[in-house]
Amino acid sequence: MSKFYVIGIDDNGQYEFSDDLLELIASHKVFSGGKRHRELVERYLPEEYRWIDITVPLDVVFDKYTCWQEIVVFASGDPLFFGFATTIQKRLPEAEIIVWPYFNSLQILAHHLVMPYHDMSIVSLTGRPWHEFDRVLIEGKVKIGVLTDRVHTPVTIAERMLEYGYDNYRMIVGELLGNTDERIREMSLEEVLQMTFECPNCLILRQTSVKKRPFGIPEIYFHFLNERANMITKMPVRLLTLSLLDLHNRKNFWDVGFCTGSVSIEAKLQFPHLWVTAFEIREEGKELMEKNTHQFGVPGIDTVIGDFTQQDLSVYPVPDAVFIGGHGGKLEQILKNITDIILPDGVVVCNAVTVETLELLQTSASKYSFDIVQITSITIDEHHPIQVVKMVKRKQ
Repeated sequence: MSKFYVIGIDDNGQYEFSDDLLELIASHKVFSGGKRHRELVERYLPEEYRWIDITVPLDVVFDKYTCWQEIVVFASGDPLFFGFATTIQKRLPEAEIIVWPYFNSLQILAHHLVMPYHDMSIVSLTGRPWHEFDRVLIEGKVKIGVLTDRVHTPVTIAERMLEYGYDNYRMIVGELLGNTDERIREMSLEEVLQMTFECPNCLILRQTSVKKRPFGIPEIYFHFLNERANMITKMPVRLLTLSLLDLHNRKNFWDVGFCTGSVSIEAKLQFPHLWVTAFEIREEGKELMEKNTHQFGVPGIDTVIGDFTQQDLSVYPVPDAVFIGGHGGKLEQILKNITDIILPDGVVVCNAVTVETLELLQTSASKYSFDIVQITSITIDEHHPIQVVKMVKRKQ
């Protein structure tokens, strides 16, 4: 079993190792870290030491680790704060890990600002997608700390926030923290767009006002397909549908035949943790989804345009909840494609407007390994009753 000693350091080379750490370093031969870490600690390393660079792909790095029983790793800041010690835990769960932390960059920025950070929501965008950042925005967190990279910069973050109407924050950016030429600036998001920033940097978003998050959006506020108000899942039906999907306990949600995007948008607003993938056969769906997600401040919905029955579904996150909002006469084929990929105990909800659709669902469900567990009838205004059908995928 491998043993790792993971030592957090600062980025300016002024970190003073304790006598215990100096003794640990002197008694080992194999060390690892980034190129910058090597420059900072090389004067402490013993003669004839071996260094393993931490570079991508990490598979190569961990293959090299298997040749050694004990390794001393140098990492920036706190190795357990989106750091390399966490990576070791994920890849080598049986390894023994001993950690010596230093302050992480967001702590250093908060210390400069004399800002308590126990109530700050933390998001890392370093080599990661927007998902968790979108989540805290939708949830309306008052104080958000963000770790950036060269793609997710203060400017691109401000652009995304303004694009979806989140202008109710000010941004504080810390650049080159811990170095002699560090800089801290606070500004509006509009001001951020006019500036450049040194790397590495991190930032804190501070809310200035509350953005309302609706629960149950009246359909009149959506942009419609060809101005056809009936081509949308009505708000009471939408909320009933979402409740039957049990989205609190789901991770990946598919909306098949999204049309205006009302179900996807309501799902993401109420359950921001969800990964939402929305499918629509009509090209107009893409523009509709863009208009409606921007109108309601809902980033992070992935849209797929084209015939669902012809898609390579293996390239999308495997769903554990699916809503079939439109099927274009291909309901049975859609169910067949879903059953091939949905997780066991996954939930499918379909709204049947006609008796024929309900009968087809009842005959097709068992054929494709679904159990119908609930049928709820709901009538809105002068419209015909709608049967909201909940199915669960059988365990194999």
